[in-house]
Amino acid sequence: MSFLVDATAGQACLVTFLPDVRWACGFSGSNGLLLATQAGTHFFTDGRYTEQAAQEVNGAEVHVVPGGLLGELGPWLADLAGETVIVQADHLSLAEANELHERYPAIQWEGRARVFDAHVARKTGVEIEAITRAQRVTEQVFEEILPLLKPGVTEREIAAEIVYRHLKHGASAMSFDPIVAAGPNGALPHARPTDRAIQTGDLVVIDMGGFVDGYASDMTRTVAVGEPAAEARQAYEVVRRAQLAALDAARAGLFTDELDAVARGVISEAGLGAYFSHSLGHGVGLQIHEWPSVSYRMHARLEPGMVVTIEPGVYIPGQFGIRIEDIIVVQDDGCEVITRTDKSFRVLG
Repeated sequence: MSFLVDATAGQACLVTFLPDVRWACGFSGSNGLLLATQAGTHFFTDGRYTEQAAQEVNGAEVHVVPGGLLGELGPWLADLAGETVIVQADHLSLAEANELHERYPAIQWEGRARVFDAHVARKTGVEIEAITRAQRVTEQVFEEILPLLKPGVTEREIAAEIVYRHLKHGASAMSFDPIVAAGPNGALPHARPTDRAIQTGDLVVIDMGGFVDGYASDMTRTVAVGEPAAEARQAYEVVRRAQLAALDAARAGLFTDELDAVARGVISEAGLGAYFSHSLGHGVGLQIHEWPSVSYRMHARLEPGMVVTIEPGVYIPGQFGIRIEDIIVVQDDGCEVITRTDKSFRVLG
C-alpha cells in the first residue's frame, strides 16, 4: 500500500478517517485505522471485527488488539522514533492528538488536512460502477414516488416513502435525509420535510440518495403538482439551461470555479443570480460530500475520473425553489452523465 506513503512525500502516515480507511484497504466497519510506513502497512481493529477484517482488508497486515486502537500502536512505532508521522488533522480530535503526543513523544507528529482528497477524488472503474448502481436505485425510487405526489399528501409522507423504497431496493442506508420541499418551502435549499400538505400549483423539490455497496447516490428533481405560475415555468427553464450548459462545459483541465461560473452566468443573465445561493456541486463517493467543491470559492483542477454533482438552483423566498442535479464522471474530452432521469418540466395530475 505504498500509495499512502507516496501521498505524504515518502513519510509514514496514520489514517484514522474511516472513509479513507475503507478507500485504502476495503474495511467497512466502525473501528479501524491504518499505519503506513516505508516498511509496510498495518491495519488495527478490535475483536468485534476479527472475521470482517479477515474478509475485507487488502494490502495490509491485520492486527486485532484490545482497548483503544491508538494506545496499541507502540510496537509498530518503535522503529519510527525521531521520524515524522503524518496524521489527518481535519479528522483527528484534540483528545486523540493529545493522546498520540503523550503516549509516543519520540514520534514527530505532523497534522495535515486533506491528505488523500485528491487521490480519493479520482475514482476507479469499480468505484464508478458502484456509484452508478446506487444512482439507479435512486432513479427507480423517484419514478415510484411520482404517482404519490398529489394535493393533500404531506412532505413528511413522501420522505418516508423515499427512505422505505431505497432500503427495499437495496440501499444499506440513506446518504442523507431526503429533502421534500413543496411550494414556499422549496425556497430553502436544505429544507426538512414538514407536515405541510402539497397544494395544487406547487413546485416540489425532491433531493435524495442512498448508499449501495458503500457508495452514495445523489439526485434532485423539481416537479409541479398541477399547473404552476408562469414565472415558475420560466425559472425552471433557466435552471435547466444552466445545468445543461455546465454539463456541456465540464471536462478535465477546467477549474471548479470556472465550471461554477458557466451555470451561474446563465442564471445571472436571466436576472436570477441573486437567488442561486450555493455551489454548483460537490464530489461524491464513499461520502455524500467529497472534495472537490464545484464552487466559486474553490479553484481546483478537474481531473479524469472525478465524480461530481452538477446542481444549479433558484430559490425565490415565499414562492418556490428549483434545483436539478445529476452526477457526472469527468473525462478528458467532456463528461459522462451517470444520471438518466429526465429533466424536462413535469406537471403531475
